[in-house]
Amino acid sequence: MTPFSLGRLPRIEFGAGSLARLPAIAARYGRRWLIVTGNRSFRESPQAGPLFAALKAQGCAWEGVMVAGEPSPELVDGAVRAWRDAGIEGVIGIGGGSVLDAAKAIAGLLRPGNSVMDHLEGVGPELPYAGPATPFLAVPTTAGTGSEATKNAVLSRHGPDGFKKSFRDDRLMAEYAFVDPDLLAGCPPELIAANGMDALTQLLEAYVSIRANPITDALALRGLRAAREGLLAWYAGGESAAPGREKMALASLLSGICLAQAGLGSVHGLAQPLGSLFPIPHGVVCGTLVAAATRCNIGTMQARDPQNPALAKYAEVGRLFAKNAGLDEADALALLVATLEDWTRAMRLPGLSALGVAESDVPRIVAHSRGSSMKTNPIVLTDDEIAGIVQARLA
Repeated sequence: MTPFSLGRLPRIEFGAGSLARLPAIAARYGRRWLIVTGNRSFRESPQAGPLFAALKAQGCAWEGVMVAGEPSPELVDGAVRAWRDAGIEGVIGIGGGSVLDAAKAIAGLLRPGNSVMDHLEGVGPELPYAGPATPFLAVPTTAGTGSEATKNAVLSRHGPDGFKKSFRDDRLMAEYAFVDPDLLAGCPPELIAANGMDALTQLLEAYVSIRANPITDALALRGLRAAREGLLAWYAGGESAAPGREKMALASLLSGICLAQAGLGSVHGLAQPLGSLFPIPHGVVCGTLVAAATRCNIGTMQARDPQNPALAKYAEVGRLFAKNAGLDEADALALLVATLEDWTRAMRLPGLSALGVAESDVPRIVAHSRGSSMKTNPIVLTDDEIAGIVQARLA
């Protein structure tokens, strides 16, 4: 067995109503907090009033930072400048992946006080992070990124010279993650689709990653089973919505754990340029590309590396989706790709052309796709093979 290591994880509080445990836990860390949220969704939810009242009852006071869209280095630096001398003892992030990533970065830099640009991978000086971090509590309100269980904050700058890069360190990990499926009740179908396909992609890519290990394999398979049972059910709504969102809360959490420990693959390699060069939400990129990228990986390994162990892993996922452990490898691989294509259509994930990407953009996208995620893809893809994934979704 190949040696492996596991990084630290947050203490996880999972289940309906788990948000109610946050105020007492927060009070252990301090009484003055910075709460990072989206513009409206949580603040207008039925859970917001009781949470704020319970924090007040614990003697906690707080200030607020709101995040609209994917967080930028400028947003993080501005929040650090505004609050570093305010006696903040902890940061609570309540929202989707963008909110949690912003909160994570702010918590990491409130005490040191320097710019996040000093630490972003592939941008600027890439100075080592010395800390210390301010205690951070994570509360996801979507099921997709798994950011509550990762040590990296993804920040973006959009435009021709844009980037999508990570500020990454073990000390950025949340102290606690409160994963409460009740907070997912207000998600609209398009957000369920994009975030759900992001979680599924993270589970699948971590499972076949060259850094996968027995523990991440077990967690990824459990997460993929939860996604199989929960995603379309939640998207469809009705009586199946509540159990579906609970399963997807688990799938998302496990996807974050797996990606933090094992890395990702070609979909997330392409998500970096597509998300920075174009105003495309991260989950939409993953959802629209995962079937094409999986087809490419499988075909490339069959042609150039037929003994690659990732082929057997892809087949195992195909059997899981088919609920048929007896499928031979060829049929299981075909069913996996067909299932991903069916889900992409069923949840109306748009093609790249509808998102503003043209054939002339492909070389630039490929040139910026070889970040850290592409390095753990199960096989090294050529530029032409990467271009083929993008071109397959231009229609």
